[in-house]
Amino acid sequence: MDDFRMMIRRTGGPEVIEREAVTPSAPGAGEVRVRHRAIGLNFIDTYRRSGLYPVDLPAGLGSEAAGVIEAVGDGVEGFAAGDRVAYATGPVGAYATVRTMPAKELAHLPDDIDDETAASAMLKGMTAAFLIEQCAKVRPGDAVLVHAAAGGVGSILVQWLKAIGATAIAHAGSAEKASQARALGAAHALSCPMDALAAEVRALTGGRGVPVVLDGVGKASWEASLGSVARRGLIVTYGNASGPVPPFDALTLMKAGSIFVTRPTMGDYMQTPDEARALADRLFAMIRGGIAIPVGQRLALSDAAEAHRRLEARQTTGATVLLPQNS
Repeated sequence: MDDFRMMIRRTGGPEVIEREAVTPSAPGAGEVRVRHRAIGLNFIDTYRRSGLYPVDLPAGLGSEAAGVIEAVGDGVEGFAAGDRVAYATGPVGAYATVRTMPAKELAHLPDDIDDETAASAMLKGMTAAFLIEQCAKVRPGDAVLVHAAAGGVGSILVQWLKAIGATAIAHAGSAEKASQARALGAAHALSCPMDALAAEVRALTGGRGVPVVLDGVGKASWEASLGSVARRGLIVTYGNASGPVPPFDALTLMKAGSIFVTRPTMGDYMQTPDEARALADRLFAMIRGGIAIPVGQRLALSDAAEAHRRLEARQTTGATVLLPQNS
């Protein structure tokens, strides 16, 4: 199979994704060349493709993958050819059969974590780790509203919350997806329209609302999140699946009950290699402890445009992996 990458020369819909042949390059100082075995699909990929998150064009896509090191450049320590590795926030360009990249972005893959699990879990699972344990500081007994609870991040959030003794109130876009969230450990699984969600959450919490909302949907869920959060509670808006949260003023937060809002990004929670390794190790420990990483869809890397269409149309559940060997 000839090596290639999927990339964009202009922003727009999934149709702008193109296949381009590549020639594997020798790694420079501090770099390694990685042969990908599985590549993760994430909503942030669609934001870059659409232009919501600006990138310099032409550009690759994808920031998460698992594979094997083929070659190591000068000055690289701790990695060797043949090592299994994965990454969650590498330079954009993971939609490729092979790539050369900085070694500092990589994590060693334990023998008990397979390639598809790693490609599905690194970005989403490390996101769940910092959202719950560092950003929101969820405590046992807390009730937490999770939007898009059957999605890639949501399905991990629900399990993680149950594992630490919190109560997950899951919301999903259909009864089928809500049932999947319940099977993953949600104490309550809802699929009502967004304009009815706050009333449902208030009913489940004795009128108080939840101390934490984890919202990866954005624009379409913002009012529901405001209506569901408890006095002095926290809304963590971490994604824009339906578009960015609309502008609001500080008085909105006062009227909602002196609430707090944060828009975090994982990069600020892993500023150093040690922080990144700690997040990865925490994720691997939770997987060993029983958290499942559901892979709902497997597509060929060359079908990346179709993968984007399904993701944006809410036609996916769990994680989606792109497989170079199937292209």
